[in-house]
Amino acid sequence: MAVEDKHISYRIYLVAFAIFLAAIAIAIKLTNIQWVEGDYYRKLAKERTVKNFVIPANKGNIYSSDGSLLATSIPNYEIRFDAVTPKREAFENNVQSLSDSLAVVLGKSSSFYQNELRRARATNNRYYLIARNLSYTDYIKIKGFPLFKLGAYKGGIIVEQKTVREHPIGKIAERTIGYERKTPSGTYDGKGIEWAYREYLNGKDGKILKQKIAKGQWKPIRDVNEVDPQDGYDVISTIDVYIQDIAHHALLKQLQEYEADHGCVVVMETETGKVRAIANLGRANDGSYYETTNYAVAESHEPGSTFKLVDLMAILEDKVADTSTVYDTNGGEIRYSGKAVRDSHKGGYGKISLARGFELSSNTVMVQAVYENYKNNPSKFVNHVNSYGLNKKLNMDFEGEGRPFIPQPSDKSWSNISLPWMAFGYGVSVTPMQTLAFYNAVANNGVMVKPQFVSEIKEWNKTIVKMEKEVINPKICSTETLLKLKAVLKNVVKRGTGSKLYSKDFSMAGKTGTAQVNYAKDGGAGQYYASSFVGYFPADNPKYSCIVVVHKPSTVNNNYYGADVAGPVFKRIAQKIFTDVPSTNEIKNINRKVPKQEKNYNNYFAKLQKPQQSIPNVRGMPGMDAIALLENLGVKVKAVGIGKVKTQSLQAGQDIIKNTTITLELL
Repeated sequence: MAVEDKHISYRIYLVAFAIFLAAIAIAIKLTNIQWVEGDYYRKLAKERTVKNFVIPANKGNIYSSDGSLLATSIPNYEIRFDAVTPKREAFENNVQSLSDSLAVVLGKSSSFYQNELRRARATNNRYYLIARNLSYTDYIKIKGFPLFKLGAYKGGIIVEQKTVREHPIGKIAERTIGYERKTPSGTYDGKGIEWAYREYLNGKDGKILKQKIAKGQWKPIRDVNEVDPQDGYDVISTIDVYIQDIAHHALLKQLQEYEADHGCVVVMETETGKVRAIANLGRANDGSYYETTNYAVAESHEPGSTFKLVDLMAILEDKVADTSTVYDTNGGEIRYSGKAVRDSHKGGYGKISLARGFELSSNTVMVQAVYENYKNNPSKFVNHVNSYGLNKKLNMDFEGEGRPFIPQPSDKSWSNISLPWMAFGYGVSVTPMQTLAFYNAVANNGVMVKPQFVSEIKEWNKTIVKMEKEVINPKICSTETLLKLKAVLKNVVKRGTGSKLYSKDFSMAGKTGTAQVNYAKDGGAGQYYASSFVGYFPADNPKYSCIVVVHKPSTVNNNYYGADVAGPVFKRIAQKIFTDVPSTNEIKNINRKVPKQEKNYNNYFAKLQKPQQSIPNVRGMPGMDAIALLENLGVKVKAVGIGKVKTQSLQAGQDIIKNTTITLELL
């Protein structure tokens, strides 16, 4: 018995010793957690229950030159309810009035909201959705409702805020306005003004401290932010909404008529280089057109005959020939190293002057003029091209600018046909924007300016940065050469390949171009035409320069030439802008059949200086045109939608009453 008691005592001592060791281990562990690893675990606990969330800053707005909103950040709110937080008395005293208030703003019945709020209370729902996608105005209203006005910890209101980027004018100039986005990999990229000027547009993000209340659900700890977000600066673009609308619809109409693949148009202020309009439209699978790529900036391709102005400028500068020098078109075909250069006019033009050859866009004349004078020293000609800046990018603010290509005599690829092919715009590659900048330099008395899309950065009414005019080349050629170039460009429209565009009522100058694209690929299977027209107006005192390029127009009726496809877009833009200039606001005898609605437009604008007594008929007119017309008559306009006017709330012929408001439905 004594032995057994002794064994029991040993076991008790062993257990007690084990418990003692465990107690020591626990004490050591607790001491280690408290004093050695305490900061880590406290931080971990806080991170898992309380953490800062980013409040994205509102981006600055992008405005047109006339103050119209092109892009803006709109606050978007989501309201939820923590049904556990309010005390029973506060909930019961306010649930009826809260439900009544929600019914007024959100549209459902008061009984619906009361039942839902009580159900959320009964089920301890701490994240019940009240409403989402609320405007700031509705958010402020709901925040002030009974119970909710007590705040997050007494009233149970949970507010989630995000910002949404909107384009008030719709899809017009969408690619140039651009975007900034977060990629799946977590990085950011973008296009256009939004991306190029993101350092100004993007403000500084704020922070709000939230506590975890359930899986995936977080609630703000207090009603105020830890760090308030700071809004970005506003960007004032050079885009003129009126001209932009004209350019967009003129290009769209022509693309639809010729079932073209894509096209672009740019209107630039001659003296400053400010881009007043830029439209880039590509065709979707369903046949509709929308802004897909900034073709004017990004697409580098063979320009065709618009490059011939480069030939003429170099020749006249070097005085190796003059506009009166006569060349034989040789029946419309000449050959170099077995390769034929042909005129579009079968049989050629006989013997004509260099100036006339340019006006008629004779390939044989221009190629002979270049080849005969530079074949022994092609570098002399190419150096002229390089000096015009056509061998390098314009270094636009936008990413993705197309890379030009001008063959150099030192290149391994240089051959016997490189020089003659360059002379009529093949074997070279430039972007529409480069071509426009070059022609604009001629219009601008030799001063080449960089195309400009932004005029200033502002904080409210305070200018932060003002973008000055950037001169690329102060004198692209001599004044003597400029005068001759201007004369032949004017004659292209008056009596050359652009004669279909001529109007005695307003003057234009420019050059047509028709280039075969992809002729050297896939045995020519993918070959198509690119039709273009580039020039300026008025011809004698240029205010705007403009380029139009249309790719892959239908060849069914064999009228894919620049004068037929791109030229009318140029004329339409010039014509409409002229109607907005007081000294030339009367348009007569336009050389084409004018649609009925366009007659209304021209007639009313021509009579703006005379008092109007009745509402005009604006159905079928582009929205911007109708708005401009009506506002000039002293009528307030409310436009709904985008596009052309479908209906008008006030009928044509009604008397105009002061402060009358007319609603236009656009489609």
